Amino acid sequence: MKSNSITITYLSKVSFASLNGSDKEVDNINPIKKVTLHNGEELPYVSSQAIRRALRDKISELGYETSPVGQSSTDKGAPKTALNPIEYIDDDLFGYMDAKAGEGDTAGTSNTRTSPIRVESLLALATYKGDLDYATNFMGTKIGLNPNIFETEIHSGVYRGTILIELDRVGIEHVLKVEKEGKKIVSRTLEKKELVDNQEKANRVLAFIDALQMLWSSGRQSRFLADISPKFIAAGLMKSKNPIFLEAVDLDEKGEVDLAKLKTVTSDYSRFIKQSVFAVQEAVFSKQEGMISLKGGFQLIHNWVNEYYGVKKD
Repeated sequence: MKSNSITITYLSKVSFASLNGSDKEVDNINPIKKVTLHNGEELPYVSSQAIRRALRDKISELGYETSPVGQSSTDKGAPKTALNPIEYIDDDLFGYMDAKAGEGDTAGTSNTRTSPIRVESLLALATYKGDLDYATNFMGTKIGLNPNIFETEIHSGVYRGTILIELDRVGIEHVLKVEKEGKKIVSRTLEKKELVDNQEKANRVLAFIDALQMLWSSGRQSRFLADISPKFIAAGLMKSKNPIFLEAVDLDEKGEVDLAKLKTVTSDYSRFIKQSVFAVQEAVFSKQEGMISLKGGFQLIHNWVNEYYGVKKD
């Protein structure tokens, strides 16, 4: 089996944050998104949509031109990008869908590209304890209004996220070719179309890896500045697509990365892993035997990408 994907499960640590807003239940409380466990406890999370937005914004910040956003092809549809994966890195990596009303044979058609980047929400490993930040907006007092008192849910802890990159789909489009005899369809074949060369494919994946390494979301950062970039990564160059580390990256009773659990994963899936790495930022977690520096880990992933596409290493 040849390698076809990279999976990365990562840990981020925040000491004081309100990362992703949710619907309000009470007018003067700004909640965070949470998922409820079977025992009734709640884990805060940052939605996968917010992570994808943050990654797209970071790619743009790193100097790559991203696809312009315009109106949908339908009156009530969502805004669309240029739908051009040849010219724009984000249309290639993050995909798109533009539904069209149409008439007759074209009714209900859509222009769709499934993202070769798969993203899991950033989920806290520690439950929400009900902490609130109390605040008062005194701006209105200058014009005779009463102060506006409000509270914001806050959380402290380690969050876990996962990315899966389908290397064999970046810069490639699969086109369905239909042959007819009169009105009868006689064959359907899926043809692979190369959108960009291997050098550009590598450049795009490496840009995404850099964006992940420097991940930062602009949401709720004015008063709750937080760093959600990875401080630990468990990564694998895979021969079969699966986010094998997604549920296995955890902390032990001392609050350190549970390396023993991760070693069972690489053992159980050894047939499907070409290479793997555990990398850590020592300012946050202890560097255990079998781990390398975070810098070294991301450099190794860069090497995987270049080797996969057969291009010169950076």
